[in-house]
Amino acid sequence: MSESKKRSTLALLALAISAFAIGTTEFISVGLLPLISLDLQIPVTTAGLTVTLYALGVTVGAPVLTSLTSRVPRKMLLFWIMAFFIVGNAIAATATSITMLLIGRVVSAFAHGVFMSIGSTIAADLVPNDRRASAISLMFTGLTVATVTGVPLGTYLGQQLGWRTAFMAIVIVGVIAMIANMLLVPSNLRKGVKTTFGDQLKLVTNSRLLLMFIITTLGYGGTFVVFTYLSPLLTDITGFTAGQVAVILLVYGIAIAIGNMMGGKLANRNPLSALLIMFVMQAIVLFVLFATVPFKVAGLITIFFMGIMAFMNVPGLQVYVVILAERFVPSAKDVASAINIAAFNAGIAIGAYLGGVITDTIGLVHTTWVGGIMVAGAVILTAVSRVLESKDGKSRVRKNNPNNQEVSFS
Repeated sequence: MSESKKRSTLALLALAISAFAIGTTEFISVGLLPLISLDLQIPVTTAGLTVTLYALGVTVGAPVLTSLTSRVPRKMLLFWIMAFFIVGNAIAATATSITMLLIGRVVSAFAHGVFMSIGSTIAADLVPNDRRASAISLMFTGLTVATVTGVPLGTYLGQQLGWRTAFMAIVIVGVIAMIANMLLVPSNLRKGVKTTFGDQLKLVTNSRLLLMFIITTLGYGGTFVVFTYLSPLLTDITGFTAGQVAVILLVYGIAIAIGNMMGGKLANRNPLSALLIMFVMQAIVLFVLFATVPFKVAGLITIFFMGIMAFMNVPGLQVYVVILAERFVPSAKDVASAINIAAFNAGIAIGAYLGGVITDTIGLVHTTWVGGIMVAGAVILTAVSRVLESKDGKSRVRKNNPNNQEVSFS
């Protein structure tokens, strides 16, 4: 391994550690909802606001704060991001009311939004163009490892020592992540580009980018209609004990890790084609889960496949948005990444909210097919995006081939 490749790998690992901390705090509430509900004497759907408001905090904070901090040196910004992350989780760890807990969640969410947007572009800049999706995938591996170990371990800690202990453990991981960033991430990172309001407006009014942001929201968010309430679903519908749920979350996390690695490799060459296949499979799995979730063996198998599909689309979605931004609004690439992070979390917020509404009205089991409908919407829009991309490709060839020489599009 060359020295430069070794340095970039270490930097990516540091980013992955931070993503691990952030991924753990983002999804930890899923395993702790019953405990928070019982301790604070609130309905489980009210406790579900710890997922919904966190996602909304990222949705608002990612584009706005990324733009406001665009001229701050990247490494210094990484330090302050993790500092706010640590403070937010410390507030959650000491919360004695749902209001204080939600405040801590929103503070953490603001840090999350900025980190995931600049983290993606830093990761992409550390490697050659043909490895960008894999680099982003490696950074997002921190999120997947969080679901493999962080969330189940946090759930177990919460069950044994109280849910606040889980948040205190995240504070410790946040400190480790801060140190890793300071030691391993290079100081000579590409400076952020100051984006004008006009450039930001171009991002959200460009039809191609807007279409991808909607695809991200639907395709990523569909799973969270189910995942947000997975713990009560497994106990109330499938019939598992609370202790067994922690183990199932571990298995689910392993599935997510497998899917994320597959997604990065599949998206390197043709992100849109890969995304279309992923979304079709994801929708099918969610519809099948409606029939299998009452049965332990069949339900677990289906949930495992749901985990494989849950994060598989992330690298492809993120790298394709960066590609489109470079093509249409190159001066706002960082903010484009941030807006897509916001779209991911808008999907989580919408999914979590829908899951709560469905749970309160027609029942937990129906969260499955509702999530499937969301992902089916992403299938349709991804197919539309593929058609538009094909037209763009032919247009660019005609522009670069004014003599109308014969060109193959195979």
